[in-house]
This record gives sequence, structure tokens and C-alpha cells, in this order.
Amino acid sequence: MVISFLRKTYNIAKRAMDIIIAAIALIILLPLCILIALLIKITSKGPIFYSQVRSGKDEKPFDIYKFRTMTVDAEKVSGPVWAKQKDNRITPIGKFLRKSRIDEIPQFVNVLQGDMSVIGPRPERPVFIDKLRGQISDYPKRMAVKPGITGLAQVYHRYDESIVDVRKKVKYDILYIKKMSIGTDLRIIGRTMGVVVTGFGAN
Repeated sequence: MVISFLRKTYNIAKRAMDIIIAAIALIILLPLCILIALLIKITSKGPIFYSQVRSGKDEKPFDIYKFRTMTVDAEKVSGPVWAKQKDNRITPIGKFLRKSRIDEIPQFVNVLQGDMSVIGPRPERPVFIDKLRGQISDYPKRMAVKPGITGLAQVYHRYDESIVDVRKKVKYDILYIKKMSIGTDLRIIGRTMGVVVTGFGAN
């Protein structure tokens, strides 16, 4: 009973924090977003924003938003693949956006819509989930909560390049779910600031 009450209270507080942080971030970062939009249009052909179907809480599909960092039809030949170091599909400005994590800013809209949280496991593409659930027994557990813009795996590990990376990420995600609290979320937000400055883990 007490645990249920605490969890419910935490969920309410987390949602309130999500809305406040997302709204403030979008307002403060609006001038930067306009500048980034202009740079994307000037340096490469294609749309400013990029959307892709991801799986959210309980594998509910939703469209995630990002600033476009790759060439148009980047997977036309290769098919769905993870980004890697020295990926020639990434545009010149895209390299900077990914390293600084600025390409993730539009996901604050996903947070306001309720599909994502500021903190949580990163949402994965359904096509990869179908493959990974057969290779990593605990993989479905990370979808028990809303996915996030940043999370424990993102501040302590890098972008996925292989199944080994995914296994490490899943361990961090499950650890986060076990230790979920406002204090944990605030610590992750603080560490995320350092990741943005250093570009840790970016491809």
C-alpha cells in the first residue's frame, strides 16, 4: 500500500517535472533552434526535422522528433542500421548536432505530448526490438516505463554500435527502473549537462 502510494506520488511529480522542464527548455532554446534550422537548410538538402517510429512504454508506437542529422534516404541502400563512428551518412552540421546532443531538442515536444519523459531508457525502433528481444532476455523490461531524452545509459555509456553495447545499455536501464526517484532523475540531468559539454558517447 505504502509502496503503491509512493510510486503514484513519484509518477505525478515526474510528469509535472517533465512538463515544466520541456516547456522552459523549448522557450529558452527557441533562438538556438531557429539558428540550427537555418544551418541545416543551408548545408544539406532535405527537411529540417526528422521523425521516426519508436516504441514507447509497453511498446506503444509513437513518432519521435529530431533535427535531421543524416542525408535524405540515408537507409535506402543499407536498410535499418545503427549509426557508427565516421558514418558517411551524417551531414557536416549533423556531426556537430549529434556530438552536442542538440539534435534531441525537438523531443521536448514528445515529452509535452506524453510519449516520452525527460529521463528514461532511450526509445528503440520496432525493427530492432524484434531482433533484440530474442538475444537479450531482459530487453522487454526496459519498456516498462516511458522512454526518455536522456537516461542512466546515456550518461555512462555511448550510442549503440553493436549488440555488446545494447547489453550494457539494458543493464543501466534496468538499474534506473529499480532506483527511479526524483533525486536520481536530478542527478542524471546534472550529469547530462556534462555530456552535452564534452560530447561523451556521441557518434
